[in-house]
Amino acid sequence: QVQLVESGGGLVQAGDSLRLSCSASGRTFSSYRLGWFRQAPGKEREFVARISPNGGNTYYADSVKGRFTISRDNAKNTLYLQMNSLKPEDTANYFCAADSDYIGGYSDVQSYHYWGQGTQVTVSS
Repeated sequence: QVQLVESGGGLVQAGDSLRLSCSASGRTFSSYRLGWFRQAPGKEREFVARISPNGGNTYYADSVKGRFTISRDNAKNTLYLQMNSLKPEDTANYFCAADSDYIGGYSDVQSYHYWGQGTQVTVSS
């Protein structure tokens, strides 16, 4: 129903910024609840941010609040994550995800039906 591809990851220094993009296929992109998750080596995948279908409602994990901004452009079928003031602990593989039925908690990995392949973000100290 939808295919997601992340891009924009890279290696940066602490304090730098990156913007991740998630390009989606599918005619019903605007109806999906979208989220960003990340997974570091040896850790479980964790919630980062989510955004409502119309872009009017956003929510962030406490660890990134005030530094990261999630947004979407439904006309371009694209999801974004602007990451500022990056810290070494932000180092992880970042995934975008889409939920079509709104069943389950918005921050739960198992609530999302579609996932991208991930893009690596590495923040050096």
